[in-house]
Amino acid sequence: MTASALADVAPRRRQFLLLCLGALGVVYGDIGTSPLYALRECFGGEHHLRVDGANVLGILSLVFWALALVVSSKYLAYVLRADNRGEGGVLALMALAMERGAASRAKSPIVIALGLFGAALLYGDGMITPAISVLSAVEGLELVTPAAAQWVVPLTVIILVALFVAQRAGTARVGAVFGPIMLVWFATLALLGARAILRHPSVLAALSPHYAVAFFVANGWLGFLVLGSVFLVVTGGEALYADMGHFGRSPIRRTWLVLVWPALLLNYFGQGALILSSPAALANPFYRSAPSWAVVPLVVLSTAATVIASQAMITGAFSLTRQAMMLGFWPRVRILHTSSSQIGQIYVPSTNWLLMLATVALVLGFRSSAALASAYGIAVTTTMVITALLAHVVARRRWGWSPWSALGVTAAFLVVDLAFLGANATKVAKGGWFPLLVAALVFTAMTTWKRGREVLGERIRAQVVPIEDFFELMHTERPERVPGTAVFMTSNLGAAPPALMSNFLNNRVVHEQIVLLTIVVTERAREPEEHRIEIDDLPLGFTR
Repeated sequence: MTASALADVAPRRRQFLLLCLGALGVVYGDIGTSPLYALRECFGGEHHLRVDGANVLGILSLVFWALALVVSSKYLAYVLRADNRGEGGVLALMALAMERGAASRAKSPIVIALGLFGAALLYGDGMITPAISVLSAVEGLELVTPAAAQWVVPLTVIILVALFVAQRAGTARVGAVFGPIMLVWFATLALLGARAILRHPSVLAALSPHYAVAFFVANGWLGFLVLGSVFLVVTGGEALYADMGHFGRSPIRRTWLVLVWPALLLNYFGQGALILSSPAALANPFYRSAPSWAVVPLVVLSTAATVIASQAMITGAFSLTRQAMMLGFWPRVRILHTSSSQIGQIYVPSTNWLLMLATVALVLGFRSSAALASAYGIAVTTTMVITALLAHVVARRRWGWSPWSALGVTAAFLVVDLAFLGANATKVAKGGWFPLLVAALVFTAMTTWKRGREVLGERIRAQVVPIEDFFELMHTERPERVPGTAVFMTSNLGAAPPALMSNFLNNRVVHEQIVLLTIVVTERAREPEEHRIEIDDLPLGFTR
């Protein structure tokens, strides 16, 4: 390797490590804070599952295989391959599924409906995730002093408002601050878990799927319902794909395999070991796994981590808004690009403030993480089913997989996804209706806006006059040429803009200088100077 090549390696490696750190702080916050409440909900909540060795090992086995099948296999190995010009998420997947000639367009309405509803569901989840994450951490103050219970909701609201205000700094800066905190968080998860496992190493037997099967056999219908709580350990999985445009595929994969997955497994198994040795710890196994002197620092760290956990869904919502706008399903809104090197790092003010208002309303309405857990999960599980179906279409149309190969992989993932969806469907009457209602409203808005644009476009196209015909008309009609320069926006390079035609027909005047301006959005974060503008001189004082 030459000296110049070696000189290039170090900056690239540094950039890659920075992206990994940013991904740790933004992408993995949601799934990384599930240990705060997931195992507690499996045994507590409304299930009242008996605490014994078989049930603890069964739950831990389900946790391990859920993370292995849903996150590692489905999202990291399979879905992240569906890279739509660097972007991820259900709308990017929908666009990929439709990118194939006329032969496949007959199925496009179904693909579009699935993609839009999946995106709409993620908006609902983006409202619930910050609320349940921060509430679950701040509730740890009640372990320090019961008098703190009255301050949980006000503190949560203050923290959430501060989080949304910080979004304008951009994903890169937010990730640079959050990344080191999450590094400490995952290290703490691993240490707490390893400490408990050393005292009760028999829990490692739960790595065998035998215990998961035995759990269902022993508990029947109750075991199936508990799946709705087990699902809490993978709720951040969809965000890994939605946030791909912010950091790229490789940093997200590497960070999961090297740090996040091992730390999560250690902590879940450590909580299981603690419950086996001390069933009373079930009230809050996460905080009970720490020494008494460490509870207050752990509450502070947990609060910081749960604030960061909200970031994955917030940035995912920004990406979805931009994609919906580019595909014509959303009104044009202000989008700020916050990075000079990563085109996917954006800030959307309107989406940010709407999410903030909805999240604060959820905290004030539900008032506890346990109550919000009933509303959590149904949106994500439905989106995961939609993602599996759209990925099947992409595998067939884009990747050229054989029907049997694509069907086999899709069926394997759907078995898991549909089981989680069925278990979470029981939550609809207890709060799960909220994300479904939000999704229905967003879906209606998207489809209405798209149809409205199509109707308007048809009317405009019916009145379009080719620019050459307009020049002939000027020779014939000889309108008054008034001093000054007029700029007309146009998306059709070969036509006279409707606004220009309206001015010509109604006022019979045309400015001396006319600029026809077309803005093209490229796929690169920064265009070279020589490519930023293209000028064509046209007759009669026109410039395009």
